[in-house]
Amino acid sequence: MYLTARDPVVLNFNPFMSFNPDPKSEYNDQLTRATNMTVSAIRFLKTLRADLLEPEVFHLNPAKSDTDTFKRLIRFVPSSLSWYGAYLVNAYPLDMSQYFRLFNSTRLPKPSRDELFTDDKARHLLVLRKGHFYVFDVLDQNGNIVSASEIQAHLKYILSDSSLAPEFPLSYLTSENRDIWAELRQKLVSGGNEETLRKVDSAVFCLCLDDFPIKDLVHLSHNMLHGDGTNRWFDKSFNLIIAKDGTAAIHFEHAWGDGVAVLRFFNEVFKDSTQAPAITPRSQPANTDSSVAVQKLNFKLNDALKTGISAAKEKFDATMKTLTIDYIQFQRGGKEFLKKQKLSPDSVAQLAFQMALLQQYGQTVATYESCSTAAFKHGRTETIRPASIFTKRCSEAFVREPSKHSAGELQQMIAKCSTYHNQLTKEAAMGQGFDRHLFALRYLGAAKGIDLPELYLDPAYRQINHNILSTSTLSSPAVNIGGFAPVVPDGFGIAYAVHDNWIGCNVSAYQGRNAHEFLQCVEKALEGMFDALEGKAIKS
Repeated sequence: MYLTARDPVVLNFNPFMSFNPDPKSEYNDQLTRATNMTVSAIRFLKTLRADLLEPEVFHLNPAKSDTDTFKRLIRFVPSSLSWYGAYLVNAYPLDMSQYFRLFNSTRLPKPSRDELFTDDKARHLLVLRKGHFYVFDVLDQNGNIVSASEIQAHLKYILSDSSLAPEFPLSYLTSENRDIWAELRQKLVSGGNEETLRKVDSAVFCLCLDDFPIKDLVHLSHNMLHGDGTNRWFDKSFNLIIAKDGTAAIHFEHAWGDGVAVLRFFNEVFKDSTQAPAITPRSQPANTDSSVAVQKLNFKLNDALKTGISAAKEKFDATMKTLTIDYIQFQRGGKEFLKKQKLSPDSVAQLAFQMALLQQYGQTVATYESCSTAAFKHGRTETIRPASIFTKRCSEAFVREPSKHSAGELQQMIAKCSTYHNQLTKEAAMGQGFDRHLFALRYLGAAKGIDLPELYLDPAYRQINHNILSTSTLSSPAVNIGGFAPVVPDGFGIAYAVHDNWIGCNVSAYQGRNAHEFLQCVEKALEGMFDALEGKAIKS
């Protein structure tokens, strides 16, 4: 699905997650944080490759299974049987086959279908600053991590480079339509840039050092989701972005993996870089000659490539102008309050989106919520379909005729939505959704040259796959805010998290839809539901 899509990866597929600041404020200095996060990322790589990374497990009864005793016991069970041992205590090991693509990986543009490329022998880091490309080794010949003070020295050297930004920043090409980029890449290769491109593609990961501080959360979202196009390599498995004030985020390409794998890496990097930092703000860089160790990459560009870069820049700038982003933090309550009401916190957030759209546009639309299927081997995602007859009924009661219903009746409607949403979530997680099943049948039919069955030509099928509300939730103490663009031109991209005592929501929209107004309606919907749950009368 991802690799055959020809749309640019930026906005259409790549999301971002931003880190909370380091609790120790002096560690948020750009050089200090970049060094610490780079070292922590390489520590994660080493742990993963040594098969020492603790497995991802979904614990249904953590008191029994998420304990040191159980972990010690299960270690002695042969791996062919350990799954059953975990199963007996309601612990479900999750698939981790995506993880190897985190590092040394890039999506390569090819005509009609891209390829994923990984070269785990490469030992260098790619650093982007002001549109310039630099590489230096972060692992030595024996596979050990280069000393943190050397990494610090090299990054300091890069930060002190006073070269002007290039006239034709190559990074714009990764924001192009995939077929156009594939053709231009071929020109790059035949123009004598093959070895240089190989260094970009095989780098452990891409570290982007931005030259400005972050003003607010809206600026943060725009910068981490797309930036100005000059200082990212959008095809890399992930870009670790660090702004001038130490604000950090991960922007990732989606074909190789999903949020679950990235979030695990994200959490470990945050924890390690804040609790066991490799350097302190007072650490001195190593006394080493960075001008020898750091290689600045130069690309040979002919006129056709320069024209291609200029055209890509023009498209990029025009598209970014049409994107708006806004967010709210609803402070009245969150997970704790909703669980006391015996409600699924996720169902209440989703219900608020249904009510908001009904309030703003007077309709119910196709809605997408992603759900991980990592409980299965090579599992990716399935779709939860949050819009149902229950949410429609409940939304209409709240939006159109709140005074006609008592608080008790409204509470019952919310409870029905919650029960049904839980059922849909369970079905999706257990591979019982319909979206991936129908997608696979369609793909197999096309591969065998069979005429498309009528179902796929039905306007209803087209409509349900035009997801005006595209939603995704990830919560973690390490995440400040995350986001992605709408998946259709007239849609909303809704990244949200229900925390213990508040609800955060970050929404993107293109021209023609109003993210700010939509969020005002979400806030009104949440207020109305909280009023009803507290037994208060609902205001029209």
